Amino acid sequence: MRFELSDEHGLVKESVREFLRKEAPLENTRTWMDESDAGYAPPLYRKLAELGYLALWLPEKEGGSGMGAIGLAVVLHEMGRVALPGPALDRMLALEQIRRCSGALGTKWRDALIAGDAHIVSAHAENAAGGVGRVLTTRCEDGHVRGEKRYVPFAADADALLVTTRDGLALVARPEAGWNVTATPTFDHAQRFSTVVFDSPGELLLEGVAAEEAAATSAHFAALAAAAWLLGGMERAFEITLDYLKEREAFGAPLGSFQGLQHRAADMLLRVESTRACVYRAAWTFDHDPEHAPLLSATAKVYAGRAAREVCGEAIQMHGGVGFTWEYDPHVFFKRTKTLEQFYGTTREQLDRVLEAHGI
Repeated sequence: MRFELSDEHGLVKESVREFLRKEAPLENTRTWMDESDAGYAPPLYRKLAELGYLALWLPEKEGGSGMGAIGLAVVLHEMGRVALPGPALDRMLALEQIRRCSGALGTKWRDALIAGDAHIVSAHAENAAGGVGRVLTTRCEDGHVRGEKRYVPFAADADALLVTTRDGLALVARPEAGWNVTATPTFDHAQRFSTVVFDSPGELLLEGVAAEEAAATSAHFAALAAAAWLLGGMERAFEITLDYLKEREAFGAPLGSFQGLQHRAADMLLRVESTRACVYRAAWTFDHDPEHAPLLSATAKVYAGRAAREVCGEAIQMHGGVGFTWEYDPHVFFKRTKTLEQFYGTTREQLDRVLEAHGI
């Protein structure tokens, strides 16, 4: 099966790449990571929302462009190429969750997210590994949410948080005194994680079977989204490395002329292209074969995580001594790869989903 983007998706890819080339080159990414308290540029996110990129996959009747999961993968693929800092993936995940909530409150926050007027992310993880754990401990009882969530992305400035509780999916608006957050530094400067302690009013948006189904669907969505982002990062890391091999000389010849490095570059390309096939095949199933979406999204996340780690690690190695320095770019992609491999469904969780999909 030969998969190619449709003309419409191809135009989206070109427009997103051109926009990010102008508005979010890697030099800007470094500045936002190092000098901004927020860790990203909120005005840029408003532009992304105004252009419809953050809700591209939604049906038109829900405020999106009807581009489906392939459109989602295209956008995140391009964001991964510039290692875009900030909560793009996290806002998309929150939007995918909140769109399933009927009622005025859900509609209000959904529309605000689409318009770029609100910053909402999900509070999901409860253990040190970034997963849920066997039993959720956070509760939503009598209109009050109590508990603790770990590794909540970009929580400090959030207008509201979507909290996964034992009782269902709850929405907690920002308290007047602000969130009770403790920063959780990681080596990925493009991310801002926090531990959030809840003892606040909250409202259940989904409960019972509806909440369980939404949680499962959101987990598959997150796996696909992270895999698409990983694809973009590893692709760009490979391109940077290829340029370096062509330009850098040793013993009077370009590094790329040495057969040993050519073989390693070929292995990198193989991993990039096989990941591309895996990611876009998974995206296709969301739109055309949803029964197999859980299996293929989990497979894509596992494969992309491992392949991206290997490609970005090779990018550092093949740059030689300078590959480890702050001034060169490979480390930016390697750090993001390690973060994405661990979060949005750990490798262990995704492998469990693969086994479950096979009835094992």
